[in-house]
Amino acid sequence: MQFNFFKYQGTGNDFIIADNRENKIALSAAQIKHLCDRRFGIGGDGLMLMNLKEGYDFEMIYYNADGNESSMCGNGGRCLVKFAYHLGIHKDNYTFIAVDGEHEAIIKENGWVYLKMKDVTGISKEHFDSVLNTGSPHYVKNVVRVADYDVVKTGKEIRYSDEFEKEGINVNFVEELNDQEIFVRTYERGVEDETLSCGTGVTAAALVFAHNDNGFNRIEVKTLGGHLAVEFDKTSEDEFKNIWLCGPAEFVFKGEISI
Repeated sequence: MQFNFFKYQGTGNDFIIADNRENKIALSAAQIKHLCDRRFGIGGDGLMLMNLKEGYDFEMIYYNADGNESSMCGNGGRCLVKFAYHLGIHKDNYTFIAVDGEHEAIIKENGWVYLKMKDVTGISKEHFDSVLNTGSPHYVKNVVRVADYDVVKTGKEIRYSDEFEKEGINVNFVEELNDQEIFVRTYERGVEDETLSCGTGVTAAALVFAHNDNGFNRIEVKTLGGHLAVEFDKTSEDEFKNIWLCGPAEFVFKGEISI
């Protein structure tokens, strides 16, 4: 089978994307895993299909690099919106459906994609760290000098701990640079490694480190793959609404591969 694909990246979080609006693409988990392999396939942190969905501009179907369908991917959603634009779907406001529900998106004049995320209605504590769901489950840990931290070792230990092994969890390590900026590194389940950026993880980290007493409702975020921002309304200590993940999403290349 010949598979036509497009490659996009959002702050180094890279994805294989295919237009499936004619509903002709059917991939097995093994094929998706092969396509995402960086040595024997195309290479990517995940694979997305753009499907038709009545009442929406499109439907987002997301698979992790291990071949399994996954929960929401923030950077992936932003890349899929830019893909839609490049396909000729030009709108002031996009509305699409993903596994965690409806999303809105806007492409700004500077090319950044603003993606509205699901509301967060609770943050729980786990060994002085935080656990919350921003479309995907996330563990947020405050560390010193995150640039030097062994993210893979500790991330794997937490992800495969007794509490999280069955369902899996993404693990974020965060250094607070100031009241308005954080540095985030993420170990992602499904990839089972560190990625250069994680949209839902960046969102989770920004909400945990939000300082509402100073009036800020935007957190600037540094990742290994580039710069993002998270805007939000904090309605209580652990409840947030009107959450927007903001950042670049870029076309890398397109091609065809035989599966």
